[in-house]
Amino acid sequence: MNSPARRPHASQVQKGLSPHARIRNVIAVGSGKGGVGKSTTSVNLAVALQQLGARVGVLDADIYGPSVPAMLGLSGRPESPDNKSIEPMRAFGVDTMSIGYLVEDETPLIMRAPRATAALTQLFEDTLWDDLDYLLIDLPPGTGDIQLTLVQKIPLAGAVIVTTPQDIATLDAKKALKMFEKVEVPVLGIVENMAVHTCSNCGHVEHLFGEGGGERMAAQYGVPLLGSLPLQIDIREQGDAGSPITAVQPESTAGQAYRRAAERLVEAVGKRPRASIQILSSLL
Repeated sequence: MNSPARRPHASQVQKGLSPHARIRNVIAVGSGKGGVGKSTTSVNLAVALQQLGARVGVLDADIYGPSVPAMLGLSGRPESPDNKSIEPMRAFGVDTMSIGYLVEDETPLIMRAPRATAALTQLFEDTLWDDLDYLLIDLPPGTGDIQLTLVQKIPLAGAVIVTTPQDIATLDAKKALKMFEKVEVPVLGIVENMAVHTCSNCGHVEHLFGEGGGERMAAQYGVPLLGSLPLQIDIREQGDAGSPITAVQPESTAGQAYRRAAERLVEAVGKRPRASIQILSSLL
């Protein structure tokens, strides 16, 4: 891991909200629909940022389908030192919190949007996060009440949109992008998953889900394309095994792609205006 020369500044957040006292930059990771690799992106970006020397956390806000614990090989319940606040679970140098730690693996979480939003906001506020440079929030897919309320209540430095190249995915991803614009949260960039597949036997390259959808969307809205990730079986296998590919195969094609995406994300955050209020001196 390379230590950065200096820690990133705390970025400006939405009007009416103040930055978190112990987190410099909270970044929402959203998508217009499920199945595009949003959680995989959140986990691997977090690990890549940590490898770059940052202090990183992930909040799994996908309340109806929490998958971050499994992707990081974590299980069990977090500790509570005072029966109110909770300690984050840690893996690969990353702080994490998820509703998945608080319910049984196969137990469906059945609750209406207001209660779900309140539970997620409480997870964000009551977790004893370390002094973090970045906290990635893995949002539920879509643009409904839960997503909109969360991005209005949680102080965000910006958002990352995850899509695949196919037209239907980018159509829904544009809706997510416009949701963030509506609440004045800047989109820091787009990550395109499943961009290209290379046959492991013959090396033939195919664009199974279309070509260039993420790049066109980025150009249309004037935001960076943080990265195009390959459709690669190792990404799925390592995620299922609880060992993100960025952690166990950092020099692989996918591992390097996530690292470049993390570097571009750091660059995008660095261009954000600084927060105008003081944060804890321990963050300086």
